[in-house]
Amino acid sequence: MTTDWDNIILLSADALRADHLSCHGYERETSPVLDDLAAESLHFMNAYSASSHTREAVPALLTGEYPDTAIDAKYRLATDTVAKTLSEEGFATAGFHSNPFVSRAYGFDQGFDTFDDDLHFGKHKVIALAQRALDKLRNRHYARAEEINERSLEWLDSLDDDEPFFLWNHYMDTHGPYEPPGEYATLYTDETVSGRNAQSLYQRAIKDPDSITDDERQLLIDLYDAEIRYNDERIGEFLDALRERDLLENSLVVFTADHGDAFGEHGYYEHPRYLHDEITHVPLIVRQPNSESGVVETPASTLDIVSTIESAFGGESEFSLVDPVADRDRRVFSQARGENEDSHLRRYAVRTHGANCLGERDRKSDTISVSDCTDHGLRESLSEFISDRIRIENDEVESEADEVDEEIERRLSALGYKD
Repeated sequence: MTTDWDNIILLSADALRADHLSCHGYERETSPVLDDLAAESLHFMNAYSASSHTREAVPALLTGEYPDTAIDAKYRLATDTVAKTLSEEGFATAGFHSNPFVSRAYGFDQGFDTFDDDLHFGKHKVIALAQRALDKLRNRHYARAEEINERSLEWLDSLDDDEPFFLWNHYMDTHGPYEPPGEYATLYTDETVSGRNAQSLYQRAIKDPDSITDDERQLLIDLYDAEIRYNDERIGEFLDALRERDLLENSLVVFTADHGDAFGEHGYYEHPRYLHDEITHVPLIVRQPNSESGVVETPASTLDIVSTIESAFGGESEFSLVDPVADRDRRVFSQARGENEDSHLRRYAVRTHGANCLGERDRKSDTISVSDCTDHGLRESLSEFISDRIRIENDEVESEADEVDEEIERRLSALGYKD
């Protein structure tokens, strides 16, 4: 595979559901910048995350593997990221974000030359979580998009001329609690909401969703949409900065989200470990220097991002985001492990264009149930997928990570380093 891009820029937004973007038909103009970007890019209308929450979705996004092989039981990174692959290919690599669950405390700095996870007090899990608690007390939940842009642009400016790079910016602004700054706070509502009240409402929506009134639900949506508009404008500023540096026209730019957020559609808010469309249907925009553009209806997965990038360096990709094949029947899968009292549960989903099927596995009783199939033909596909993941979990078949390890051993043997 040949490419006409020298650099790779991955931009992701936390908790950004696709159907709240105006380029996906939303009634509000929440995303004029992304709308313009989509118009000059390949815009995937049916893209789905490999999971529904950060601790599994981001590992899949960065590795191209399903969560059950990308991370271990304690959510530590267990496989190589695309940053490691590109570093070995001579790329300078950097990541900028402020989500402790995918911080260096969980091994996510692996493969990055520069990894700014907004944790400046230490590199250990306990310290990472302690800082998270401190930030909550200060009502500071994450680094705003301006900070992420400033830090990443400073890194870009430090590189040698013509040095290829991989940059990952992950924006937290659309993640709750929804506290749009400044003028954005009243963009879609006349009600002024303090940071404390916004946080309290968000937490109550998670813990006691039945208590949320219709007016409160609408307020949550209004604030969420305002965060989208704020983040959209900051992304526009970042893209303008790339243009000023003559970096945009020789870079592959991918924009996506790790998952979405729900607003009571299935009796819950935020993004618990279910796999409904509201929390798995994500934006996916792929801009190439050749300006190839168009709307793509073929179902896509966030897993396709890494496989597409790595295919440019000899890796395999059964579906390319830069040269997508029209296939409305393509099937993409998602998974999520339960948490706390549901930790024994594993949830799965399969989707094609306009159809889906959900399944659940109870590890205690060793039972599998498949339900909510809008297309009966998907039932068998999902059952086969679940069986495959069980075999991987039980080491009955090799995972991709095992195959990589065997390949390394083979090459070392060939070089005479192993008996």
